[in-house]
Amino acid sequence: MKKCDLKLKELIQTVVMPDIEDRLDEIFADIAKNKNTTEEQNEEIKDLHEMRDEFNEILEEIKNRTLDKQECAELYEEITAMISDAEEED
Repeated sequence: MKKCDLKLKELIQTVVMPDIEDRLDEIFADIAKNKNTTEEQNEEIKDLHEMRDEFNEILEEIKNRTLDKQECAELYEEITAMISDAEEED
């Protein structure tokens, strides 16, 4: 895939990270509304923070030009598949 790193970076910055932030906002709004948190919400928040950290690491690898081309292509395919699956569920 030509310019995989640029496509992956754009996908992460314009789709993935905003989706993670939006979901975190939804959870925190629900917590504020109900004035308590569930174990499920705590676990989802933890998972979302871990995902955000992993995507930030990928962005750092792209910035430092240390992301392997094959890994880049695999990540791009996995992320686009996840997005497609999520859209089908909605």
